[in-house]
Amino acid sequence: METKWLEDFVSLAETRSFSRSAQLRHVTQPAFSRRIQALEAWAGVDLVDRSNYPTRLTSAGETLHAQALEILVALQAARNLMRSHRASGQDVIEFAIPHTLAFTFFPHWLMELEQRGRFGHVKTRLIALNVHDAVLRLTEGGCDLLIAYHHASQPLQLSPDRYEMLSLGHETLAAYAKADAEGQPLFRLGAGGAPVPLLAYASGAYMGHMVEQIIRQMPVAPALETTYETDMAEGLKAMALEGHGLAFLPASSVRQELKSRRLVAAAPPGVGELTMEVRLYRERPEVARHVKPAAQALWDFLKQPG
Repeated sequence: METKWLEDFVSLAETRSFSRSAQLRHVTQPAFSRRIQALEAWAGVDLVDRSNYPTRLTSAGETLHAQALEILVALQAARNLMRSHRASGQDVIEFAIPHTLAFTFFPHWLMELEQRGRFGHVKTRLIALNVHDAVLRLTEGGCDLLIAYHHASQPLQLSPDRYEMLSLGHETLAAYAKADAEGQPLFRLGAGGAPVPLLAYASGAYMGHMVEQIIRQMPVAPALETTYETDMAEGLKAMALEGHGLAFLPASSVRQELKSRRLVAAAPPGVGELTMEVRLYRERPEVARHVKPAAQALWDFLKQPG
């Protein structure tokens, strides 16, 4: 039994909606439903009455709901207690960050901060996860700061009453492909003709939703055929470099490949691309369980104009 099943179940008990809870938990509805079913299989009894709308819990579900709340609170208290024993490392800032940003944005941003930002050396611990788990790290008190993409079509469900945000910049997601001998893309993003092999993000991945948004915004849907899937942009880039297809990648992840012409844009400028904001989140100090002085100093520095 996984604790995230209990977290899913508590969310469902609160929203009474599979679709709404799936959105709040940053997973697809089919994946969310499977996790509830897995919890029911573990419990050996139906926990949800699916014959009604809004969704209702069965009597067994109501009993488990109360127990689940106690279990999750106890687990969080135990975790906080263990973290309080770690006296060393108070000058280390722990970042939760999605894999794509960990490989692309974070190293360059940290270099700029230390070398040009006049902030000084920063001791960091990077926790690279998928978007859903990175957000959970913040909400469960498992990190000091969260760095994540933001787009109006797929916002993170973080209450502004409890969490505050700073903008760190912007990132463009666009289509790229390996260059041929003449420096032209082996595959082009466009309509008509044979389907172009697409190196895609796995279903439910945040970047996958962004690619769907790009395609929806195009005047004519491009002819694409998914030939490979993975959660990570670095995996897609590796496949694109070998000429296996077209991939939508963050501009920061292909900076060197574009300079060396190993990859080239697979569409004209402004076509088939989307700009996302890169944001920094933290718990508001007045409600935070613990605020490290180093994290507070960094936040104060980043809030300064310019």
